[in-house]
Amino acid sequence: TGMSLLMYATRERERILDLFEMVCGARLTLSYIRVGGVWKDLPPAFLGNLRHLLEILPAAFDDYEAMLTDAPIWRERLEGIGHLSREDVINMGLTGPMLRGSGVDWDMRRDVPYCGYENYEFDVPVRTAGDCYARYEVRMAEMRQSVRILNQAIARLPEGPYKTEDRKVSLPPRAELDVSMEALIHHFKLVTEGFHVPAGLGYHGIEASKGELGFFIYSDGSGVPYRLHVHGPSFNNLFAIAKMCKHHMLADIVTNIGSIDIVLGEVDR
Repeated sequence: TGMSLLMYATRERERILDLFEMVCGARLTLSYIRVGGVWKDLPPAFLGNLRHLLEILPAAFDDYEAMLTDAPIWRERLEGIGHLSREDVINMGLTGPMLRGSGVDWDMRRDVPYCGYENYEFDVPVRTAGDCYARYEVRMAEMRQSVRILNQAIARLPEGPYKTEDRKVSLPPRAELDVSMEALIHHFKLVTEGFHVPAGLGYHGIEASKGELGFFIYSDGSGVPYRLHVHGPSFNNLFAIAKMCKHHMLADIVTNIGSIDIVLGEVDR
């Protein structure tokens, strides 16, 4: 039935969320990455469960593609719908699969690497048709590359500290708070005041699943930003919806919004 794939994909999504919950207790708003490292070390069972998930995902992707990629109705509803040319996506500043689905070979992990991505081997899927079907193909191929990257990351995961020991930016261990007044005061000041950074401004973006996610920060030298702006992929990519829907049926709006793959909470601001 038409709902079968959704149920299969939800099954894999649940397994991924279970891993998130195992690490930090949350399923969506994780707050695991901190300045100078992460909140706490990985639990003992995490890597084994992650390896098992990475073993079964390729077969799951095969099932998805067997049901969708060559399905006549699927292709009829996606091919030729929501077309964006290479010039369109560049001029509108689109990023992620929206960009690569129209023939622009750009991925920040490869082209402006950060967090050690230059040390990993992976391919950047690109399609040239520029329609909803091309963007579907890009995303399907990217899931396989994500599995490839994760397998390399597990093999290279080092032993040792999981966050910096610099107390100017890192909270003291919880065990110290019960025995050290200095640690308790330091914890209080970091939580209430933050840590001071030099005055100036900066921007850094990463390649998120939906496109470029970046943060512009303007510091006045205090413990809180003077100005902070989030460059989110959903908000920026949704700008293309008018162009994508032009000369199409009203029903194609749903297809086009799905092809952009927005998070509405990011758009509604």
